[in-house]
Amino acid sequence: MTVRTADAASFTTIRPGFLSREHIVAKPGFNRWLVPPAALAIHLCIGMAYGLSVFWMPLSRALSVGAPAPAACPDMSIATALFTTTCDWRVSDLVWVFSIGIVMLGLSAALFGGWLERAGPRKAGIAAAFCWGGGFLIGALGVFLHQLWLVWLGMGLIGGIGLGLGYISPVSTLIKWFPDRRGMATGMAIMGFGGGAMIGSPLADTLIKSFRTTDTAGVWQTLALMGLGYILFMLGGAFGYRVPPAGWKPEGWTSPASKNPMIASGHVHLDDAHRTVQFWLLWAVLCLNVSAGIGVLALASPMLQEIFGGALIGQPGVGFAGLDGPQKAQIAAIAAGFVGLLSLFNILGRFFWASMSDRIGRKVTYATFFALGCALYAAAPWAAHLGSQALFVAFFCVILSMYGGGFATIPAYLADVFGTQFVGAIHGRLLTAWSTAGIVGPVVVTKIREFQAASGVQGADLYGRTLYVLAGFLAAGFVANLLIRPLAPRWFMSEADVAAAQAGLVSPTASKGPLPDGPGIGRGGFSVGAALAWALVGLPILWGVWITLSKALILFR
Repeated sequence: MTVRTADAASFTTIRPGFLSREHIVAKPGFNRWLVPPAALAIHLCIGMAYGLSVFWMPLSRALSVGAPAPAACPDMSIATALFTTTCDWRVSDLVWVFSIGIVMLGLSAALFGGWLERAGPRKAGIAAAFCWGGGFLIGALGVFLHQLWLVWLGMGLIGGIGLGLGYISPVSTLIKWFPDRRGMATGMAIMGFGGGAMIGSPLADTLIKSFRTTDTAGVWQTLALMGLGYILFMLGGAFGYRVPPAGWKPEGWTSPASKNPMIASGHVHLDDAHRTVQFWLLWAVLCLNVSAGIGVLALASPMLQEIFGGALIGQPGVGFAGLDGPQKAQIAAIAAGFVGLLSLFNILGRFFWASMSDRIGRKVTYATFFALGCALYAAAPWAAHLGSQALFVAFFCVILSMYGGGFATIPAYLADVFGTQFVGAIHGRLLTAWSTAGIVGPVVVTKIREFQAASGVQGADLYGRTLYVLAGFLAAGFVANLLIRPLAPRWFMSEADVAAAQAGLVSPTASKGPLPDGPGIGRGGFSVGAALAWALVGLPILWGVWITLSKALILFR
């Protein structure tokens, strides 16, 4: 008994230290380019949130696999759907998983952002791994038992907490490792969130087909396998996190704050950030940009089909309603290629625009998003009336690149305005704008479309009003961004307060800089370790890009 007690005591002493922020302060010789692939490993997993729709159709026939008709229950209520074991689920009941997850992303990011700054990215990354991957495992159990409430709980509620923790876990760390390239660093990580579905969706589709039999839809097995894989991959990323010593900066780098008034030289405390007008202007900027972009994503496939109809398969003049079943299947495949192409530009835009913001500034970058996006939304109905599919697709590829770019640029914008000390937690609170937009955008565009369709509007006119409303969102965002000004000096912490905050995060011993006779911290480019780390995240990305481009080629045949 004594031995067990001693072992338990040792465990409680060592374990917290091993996971603590103090334990992961970089040692001399550490290469800062090892941190982005660690962040990508987590974001590529949680990015599957955008690809959950791949499960909805097979789950809607989970009880009637191989049967000629679904096991439907007319007029089934939500309460009945949550607990039934005899009725197939409706797609409308299943899509709530995504909505719950996005809402929980914003709430958990806001709630746990302060804890993340104190505990460090490793603890947050591990918690995210078990919440996100564990949510898939609970969802698999729900599918196996045919209990929808378990799917909502696992993949929506608990998985959504994993989304929030995983999303913000690398932000503050990357900004502090790359003060000279804030936009590029966060763009690399957040690019992974956009790319998660590009990898996860085809993988899930392949697994479902492999596990499918006459008795099972193959979904619970797929969820269980992917959940375990996500836990392992995300744990690898979490254990790869390191934080720089307090006050560290790249050799030879000086802050551009003296040259650019939009870049703060001080730090705003987490408790004060939301009291500023700038915080709420940035909240509006993110919310309006996301509302417009996510609205397009929600209706991209039906929009292309209903606007161009038979023209997509060489039959101009034939509307969508005039097509037969096989023809509708053809244009549905083309629309799927369109959605894949939009996803790819969403991903590429995250890295391109965030990196560009390092050169032209965050405020100018967002002004470009809103001005150019507004013009493209307003011009899209014109392209539709012209019947120019290429122009229409090109407009929306650029729009979606700026939608993704907005996500990747906002952490650097926050660091410029509020400083870097609490930027991760401030970013977490700002992500409530995403939760809001995840509801506002799809609801607005869906309701407008339904009103137009009920009025008998068809073809290119069906989405005209919707696109003009989205252009209005971006015009309002342009004004909000224009109003953002540097913070008054009274909002910034004193040097003593900053030193005290840093001392509370990392012990004085751990905060020391590089040893006089050792290599510096953060230096280095290519190394075997860095090459291996980048290969582990780069190869899945390249596979996803290849699959996406293969599907998108149908647009150009």
